[in-house]
Amino acid sequence: MPETRPTPRQIFNSLTSEDISATGLLRQIADWLRPGPDESIEAVCQRIDLLEKALSENQDASDTIARILQDWLGTANYFLAFAVLGLFPRQGFLRELGRRIYEHINPSPLNPDSLSDALTLIFHNKTDPQWVNELPHESWMKLFRILWNAKSGDAPRLLWKTISELLYALEMLSIWVAGEELEADLVRLEPRIVSRDSAFVALQREVSRYCRCYDAWISGEKSTLEDDAHARVLLAQCMDAVRAFRKKSVTKGTSIPLSYLLERLDQTLKRIEDILNLLDPKDPVSARQTAIPLFKELVTASRKRRSVRALFQRNVKLLSRSITENTSDHGEHYITGNRKEYLAMLRSGAGGGIIIALMALIKILIMDMALNPFPETILVSLNYGLGFMLIHILHFTVATKQPAMTAARLAEAVQQGEHGGANPKMIADLLIRVCRSQFIAIVGNVSVALSLAFGIGWAFNFFWGIPVLSQQASEYQIYELKPFESLALLHACIAGVWLFLAGLTAGFFDNRAAYIGLSARLKNHPLLRRLLPSAGAREKFADYMHKNYGSLMGNFFFGILLGSTAYIGLLLGLPLGIRHVAFASGNLGYAMSFSFPGLPLFCLYFLFVCLISFCNLWVSFGLALSVALKARDTKIKSFPKVLSALGQQVKAAPFSLLFPPADTIKKEPEKTEKPLNGQTKEQEKNQTG
Repeated sequence: MPETRPTPRQIFNSLTSEDISATGLLRQIADWLRPGPDESIEAVCQRIDLLEKALSENQDASDTIARILQDWLGTANYFLAFAVLGLFPRQGFLRELGRRIYEHINPSPLNPDSLSDALTLIFHNKTDPQWVNELPHESWMKLFRILWNAKSGDAPRLLWKTISELLYALEMLSIWVAGEELEADLVRLEPRIVSRDSAFVALQREVSRYCRCYDAWISGEKSTLEDDAHARVLLAQCMDAVRAFRKKSVTKGTSIPLSYLLERLDQTLKRIEDILNLLDPKDPVSARQTAIPLFKELVTASRKRRSVRALFQRNVKLLSRSITENTSDHGEHYITGNRKEYLAMLRSGAGGGIIIALMALIKILIMDMALNPFPETILVSLNYGLGFMLIHILHFTVATKQPAMTAARLAEAVQQGEHGGANPKMIADLLIRVCRSQFIAIVGNVSVALSLAFGIGWAFNFFWGIPVLSQQASEYQIYELKPFESLALLHACIAGVWLFLAGLTAGFFDNRAAYIGLSARLKNHPLLRRLLPSAGAREKFADYMHKNYGSLMGNFFFGILLGSTAYIGLLLGLPLGIRHVAFASGNLGYAMSFSFPGLPLFCLYFLFVCLISFCNLWVSFGLALSVALKARDTKIKSFPKVLSALGQQVKAAPFSLLFPPADTIKKEPEKTEKPLNGQTKEQEKNQTG
């Protein structure tokens, strides 16, 4: 049965007939306004209109509600709501995590005389933040006017109390900001911060002066109020400083505590700006435009203040953004922009195909040894991991590593689009360049791996009379490619997940190298001083490891995942395995060298390899893009426009999906920030996988 709601008149009768608290009154009004499961936000707007009409017809109820609210507001504490609610605590992530866990086990009582606790009591339903944020600002202003009943003589007293609480919150927030500059992580990012007067300290001094002047103006000691222009200039400088810290954290490394600190600084500076807007008597429009969004922010924060999940999600998002920014910068060299880069990608993919054909051969030889599952898994994993590392060291490419890297670059372009830096046409152009870059890298990998594997298998059989694969093994390799008889596509999707995780691993270790200063550590390592007495050789080794630490670890981790999947499936009793396009093509080549089935069947098997490639690429790309978009708090809002722009470009130049045009493709605007870990564009082009 549908929910039966009381009329406003019935609510007034129950409220005025009882000695009810202000929070209880507001809670009942919030419960009445809350839309049902099948109702839109228009239903809430209509109830506000009904409330206005009912109060206009019942002056006694209106006066009673106003008195209850004004008595409560006259004694309530606003400071915690203005200065604490919605901001990351200053006690750090781990202590805050422990506090929230304990609050779930043994929750503290809520104080209705504290505005921050009162919001939790009033908006107690988990769906409240959604409809509170959806309700238009005008409707909230209308509701507040209805309940406030400004004819009361207590209005000036409450206004003065509110201003006093805002001034106190403003000054305390500025003190906290000034104190943050001594945090060790900020000093690591900018050592000069301790040797000069920073914008954070200057802001605190100016805010303190402004608060004293405002207090003197309110009390009548001063006839005029000095404006807050200088405070806003310093506030802008502080925001610029935080942005500079974020950029430096990409090259110098970040951590959860540092990400937490920078986010807290951002939140605190934004709250200072909001309070300045509320206090500005010369700009009431700005005050109104700030008040309702701040109210909505506080309501949302009141629902999440004890949520362990919300704390984890926010902090993991902060750290994952840093990791995806690392993969975004490394992803630049996976996107070709002109014919020269296109052919270079083909050569790089072909070089990777040579190593992959040899890795496939080594795996076949390991499997022929008929070892126990565990040592066999160790050898296969090392074959994969060390082989992928060798491909990277030789500046070759594994084609399927592209999506996990380029997805972060696409997410960056989408975020730029939200801020006016990219449009659907630019995103479509980036997609086309990513598509053809992946195509040519796969062509290089697959063509060489397939051809070389076939040649090696034929040579073994022709010169030594020993086939690389027995008939049974050859048939099994073909069977593993068939999507409708085996689990080839499922296993290809598993490999796609591992590709995605390998991309995150690479970003994590790149960030780790920057955070700990790996290059400086290795240059002065006691063991390396003995092994490499030459300072120049030691410096080259240290710089190489610093710049390639993430790629090497990501490749090795990817190899371990590929090699251990079947063994994990054996332990769990599940049919787990992996199908990677490059190794599938190599295995097909070795199987064909034993007995070539004819061109039609070969083309069919090659089509199966292409299906495996499709699963590898799009699973890894989809996961990586999803994480990158969430990490940046963005999404592809204009997806139809992107598809339309993509369709127009493909229609104008159909072959652009696979081949670069004759003229050099227009490059993307150069980034202003320094490339990851101090790499130049030329150095990035020489890296792979």
